[in-house]
Amino acid sequence: MRTTAVVLLSSMLLVAAGCSEGKSDDRAEAGSTPPSQTVAKPSASGTSPAPAPVADGDLPRGGRQLFPKYQLVGYVGLPGSPALGPLDKDLDAKADKLEKLAKAYAVGRTPLPVLELIVVVANGSPGKDGKYRNRISDEKIADYLEVARAHKMLLLLDIQPGRAKILDEVKRQERWLKEPDVGLAYDPEWAVGPGQVPGKVFGRTTGAELDSIAQYLSGLVAEHDLPEKAFVFHQLSARIVSNEKALKQHPGVAVIKSVDGIGSRSAKESTWRKLTPGMAPGVHGGFKLFYQEDTRHGPLMTPAEVMALKPRPEFVVYE
Repeated sequence: MRTTAVVLLSSMLLVAAGCSEGKSDDRAEAGSTPPSQTVAKPSASGTSPAPAPVADGDLPRGGRQLFPKYQLVGYVGLPGSPALGPLDKDLDAKADKLEKLAKAYAVGRTPLPVLELIVVVANGSPGKDGKYRNRISDEKIADYLEVARAHKMLLLLDIQPGRAKILDEVKRQERWLKEPDVGLAYDPEWAVGPGQVPGKVFGRTTGAELDSIAQYLSGLVAEHDLPEKAFVFHQLSARIVSNEKALKQHPGVAVIKSVDGIGSRSAKESTWRKLTPGMAPGVHGGFKLFYQEDTRHGPLMTPAEVMALKPRPEFVVYE
């Protein structure tokens, strides 16, 4: 099986005081073995009041369902960490650029840009609670939601849980997930077990664990009369998700598998062909492009090349 040599993170991100270290230069390709609404800001007491809701309770550009009306195109990022994607700073300018990019992918659909903000980031050191992860502040999340609403975009909260339990981390974000224009992304590559360190091994998840998250989100949608909520799980190789078929369909939740293979166009297409046939019923395809890692192996795939994939990627995200 063809693989590309990779090094995982040699030193993981530090997110204290808005300061962080980026990824190492290389990552593992699939199959390799690892070594405008106004958003209320936090009060002086440190407790963030709930942001102002979207006026009509619909999706940012209308309606209650994501697919098949919309084509999702996103940028991922972490404040102050350009190595993790474009959303490190200059958010309004990045949103304008993303708007133009999303139109190139629409192909008969309505473009819906997405800001995928890493709100829980895996860390190479244990931290005070030994969970090997850090969380960004509610104030930072409010800043990104304000920009998303000003540009009528979705906000996705991306979680890299380290040793923490993923559902616990998801539930900590409930005050944001109750908003009609906020979805969830899970990166199980960074979900490790006891005795493991993020960046030293690849983390894993199961279809049953993904199902528990989708079920929780479905409950929020029903309880708060929300439009369909996006739930993205990222997958770099087949070994990262086991028994995916245990992931069932839940009302009000659009589940998207983002295929995150790294490398040349041919390598990424090969990863796509390996991972998409095993998608659970009802799961939508997503595709990730890496500005740094992919271009070490050739030119970045164009929107036309990405949209020629079968099945059609319904969410394309750039890191």
